[in-house]
Amino acid sequence: MVIDENGQKLGVMDTRDAIRLARSKGLDLIEVAPHAHPPVCRIMDYGKFKYQQRKKEKEARKHHKELKEIRLTPQMSEHDLLYRVRNAEEFLREGHRVRIFMQITGRWAAHTELGEAKLQDFVNHLSHVATVEVPLSHQGRLITIVLAPKKDVKQKPAVTPSKPATPSSQPSQTAQQPQPKLEASEPVPGPRQEETPKVIEVSSSEG
Repeated sequence: MVIDENGQKLGVMDTRDAIRLARSKGLDLIEVAPHAHPPVCRIMDYGKFKYQQRKKEKEARKHHKELKEIRLTPQMSEHDLLYRVRNAEEFLREGHRVRIFMQITGRWAAHTELGEAKLQDFVNHLSHVATVEVPLSHQGRLITIVLAPKKDVKQKPAVTPSKPATPSSQPSQTAQQPQPKLEASEPVPGPRQEETPKVIEVSSSEG
């Protein structure tokens, strides 16, 4: 079964005739339903088809929401804390849920209230974009809390990368400090890949 570039059914025809017809139009013959009876082929621009397919996959990944994780430590500095706050805010603005966790070890085990205070401080910094989905809880030496994005939060990144500063003719007096790295976050699994249609004939630009 052959379908032309306008979606019109041309009926069942021999494969060689279908290839010849696709070539005459400067297009490609693509098998889109190999298990149908008879198999279905479309006459189309294969390059355009692949572009639209990638666009759909990108859009699907955009709407695929996951549970992200960010790890804190009791002795974390204010600078490091705010850096992770920015990461969490970006996740929340993208529509993801965020699990904040802290493992209490060593001498900090006798001062769990300090860890709880650090987590609560972290949550307070995100009160404008997040709500507490799962309250603060203890699991052995692990303290966790789960945040969800507020419904009225705009779905866009909260922080845009800053442009590099223009080099000055004067030498810098202070060394630039490297930014800390996010310690833990779950990768975003991509959407399930759809079966790629079989290419029967792709037109050649050489004629």
